[in-house]
Parts: sequence; C-alpha cells; structure tokens
Amino acid sequence: MPATVVIGTQWGDEGKGKLTDLLSREMQVVVRYQGGHNAGHTVVVDGEAFALQLLPSGVLYPSITPVIGNGVVVEPKVLLDEMDMLTRRGIDCSRLVISGSAHLVMPYHQELDALTERHLGKNKLGTTKRGIGPAYADKAARIGLRAQDLLDAKIFRQKLDVVLKEKNAILAKVYNRLPLSADEIAQRYLDEYAPRLAPHIGDAVGLVQATLAAGQGVLLEGAQATFLDLDHGTYPFVTSSNTVAGGACTGAGIGPRQVDRVIGIAKAYVTRVGAGPFPTEATGELADMLVERGHEYGTNTGRRRRPGWFDAVMMRHAVRLSSVSELAVTKLDVLDTFETLKVCVAYQAGGQRYESLPWHQSVLHEVEPVYEELPGWKTSTSEVTRRDQLPPQAVRYLEFLSRQAGVPVTFVGVGPGRDQVVRFQEP
Repeated sequence: MPATVVIGTQWGDEGKGKLTDLLSREMQVVVRYQGGHNAGHTVVVDGEAFALQLLPSGVLYPSITPVIGNGVVVEPKVLLDEMDMLTRRGIDCSRLVISGSAHLVMPYHQELDALTERHLGKNKLGTTKRGIGPAYADKAARIGLRAQDLLDAKIFRQKLDVVLKEKNAILAKVYNRLPLSADEIAQRYLDEYAPRLAPHIGDAVGLVQATLAAGQGVLLEGAQATFLDLDHGTYPFVTSSNTVAGGACTGAGIGPRQVDRVIGIAKAYVTRVGAGPFPTEATGELADMLVERGHEYGTNTGRRRRPGWFDAVMMRHAVRLSSVSELAVTKLDVLDTFETLKVCVAYQAGGQRYESLPWHQSVLHEVEPVYEELPGWKTSTSEVTRRDQLPPQAVRYLEFLSRQAGVPVTFVGVGPGRDQVVRFQEP
C-alpha cells in the first residue's frame, strides 16, 4: 500500500490535523516529516480539543505508530511537555518513534531567533521566535546536534562545545548578550531530556520502509503549508523547511514512487500569520467577521491571523508543485452567513492579467485580485453529514473551487469536530 501525503495548500492553519486524524483510521504509521514546534494542529474529539505541536495527529489512535521524521527539528522540552499533557488526558504516547537523525532545537537557537527578529525591526519576518530557522541553518551548516547525539554523552558534549563557542561569540559581539553555559545546557539535555527520550529514538526510516513493504498504510503529515515553503513560498516570509509534497520524501526517508495520493488541504477562504504579500487580504468588518467566525487565532502563539477570500491562482500553483490528487476544503461553515462570496481567479498588475502565480516577488506584491462572485447560502451547514444535505449554493461554490484547482474536492469540513466532515466526491 503506497504512502499518502497531506499538505497545506495555502499559508497554513487549513486543518491538516483534523484530516490527518480522520485518515489515520486507515493507517498503521503516521509520520510528521518537517517543521518544528512553530506549527500547531488542533483535533477535536468528542468536544475535547487536543492542540498538538510536534506529535503527529495519529497519536490519538491506539493502533497507530506515530513517527517524528528526520526532517523535523525537535525541541525536547516542548515534546516532553506535549507527551505529558496527552498522558494526563489518557492518550498513550509509548509508541512514539523519533528519528535519530532529527535535529534538536537548542537554547542558542531560540535566543538568536528572537534577537535577529528584533534586530530586523520593521523588516522582521514574523517568525514565532522559537529557534526553528536557526536550527535548520545549523543543519545546513553541518554543525547541528541530532536526537541520536542524546544517546552518546561524550559526542553530545564535544559537538556542543564546538558550536557554543561560535554562538557565544555572536551573542556577545553582535548582540551584547551574556554567554550561555555549556555545562547547564549539557546537564539539561543529557540528564533531564535524554533518559526520557532515549526509548523513543530509533530507525524511523527503517520502520516506515518496513511498513510500506508489508503493504500497510503510511500517512505523511506536513506542518505549515505550500506558500511557507523555503523554496516555493513567498520568500523571505517563509519557514525554513520544504513543506510541499517533495519534502515528505526527504523528511521521512521514502522515494517518490512510494507515494500515490497527495491530499491538499484548503480553507474555504484564506488566512496567513505574520508579514508577507496577501493579494486577497480582507480588511475592516469583513476581516473581523472571518476572524471571529473562524476563530482565526494561532494555536501556539495566539496571534490573530490575516483573513481573505479564496485565491484560486495560489491553489493552482500549489496543485502543480505537489501533484495534488484531491482537495479537502475546510471551514465551509464559516461562510454560512455571507450573502455573496468572492473567489480570486486571476491577478492584474501593470496592465497584464496573470492566470498563474507571478514568478517575481515585486510583481506579486503589486497585483490586484480579479474576482468572480458566487451566491452564498445563508443557512447553517454545521449539522450536514452528506453531500445531498448541503445547500445548492454551497455545492456550486465547492464545484467552482474544484474546477479552478483542476482536481476533485473529496472532503468538506463543516465544523471543528472530528466527525464534522462530509464526503463530497470520491477521489
């Protein structure tokens, strides 16, 4: 049974956790393949909300083996706190496997992230200041510490001493900050974190490959979304890893031919957090309405998200980048009260019409959306369980999005609950 990849097709917060939770019922292994604790997934089970940062959503199923892949950067304390929280609420985390090749977020990463963002001033990127970018930078520079280093105190301390010498020089000479103590960091990571994490650290690639070879289901769950991708997003207002479907292969240790289904998640409208271009961004009363009805505040940070109308230009680009085979549209119920809905089908800039995403960032910052209007349905969809119960205008809206994207809409979310999902069309 080939692997399934779940990706966000917008700027994140599309509801990947909920869909991953739904699809996990058919899987044996669920892998988080990139990102760190800067991404939050919320799953609602029987009215109880579970906010996850590092653990794959599949952890909520006792039959699933949750895996943190080599493409993830792990902050040990955050992970342990998350595991403790779930344990207190009756969720067994003992099956968790952490790739030994996953890199660790260290205290100096978080310190430098916050200082750099502050130093940028009005040009700041809007990061979560949690050390994710610096951790990936060290990974690329080949000076990062990995989860497997927690299993060898001598190696851990040797690597830490080398890298901390450089980091403390930067902290002191560039930012006029006091140096960090290698002894304190080593004590915390080796004496507090390592004993608890050691039983979980292992060969994640071998596990995933063995599961696929046995014909069992593997679900690859991404964090963030397409337009936060380091290479393909709205750079520099992006994350520090590859969020597109190709990132699932490198971040979990599988080949492209082992994937046969890529499900793209999209809100029925669009939101983003932090700075960066947003062609369909709403303002004023419309923005406030979308934020309040959609509860558009960050799972981890609490930051208010920037809302706007659905952008089909972005969607078509996301479909191409990841070979998306189907769409799941979430939060349809947020649009229940609108008289008229808008969908951006093209951009205008400099007298030119763009059906595809402009490749140059200067153009993207200047574009104006070209909208098509569709009638709203002015009735609640939150209790709908079948396609034939959806208002005709809602069906028309979803079919319009499908035509614009060029792929079928298979799932529709009509509320935050685990079972508030409508099967709209077969893939």
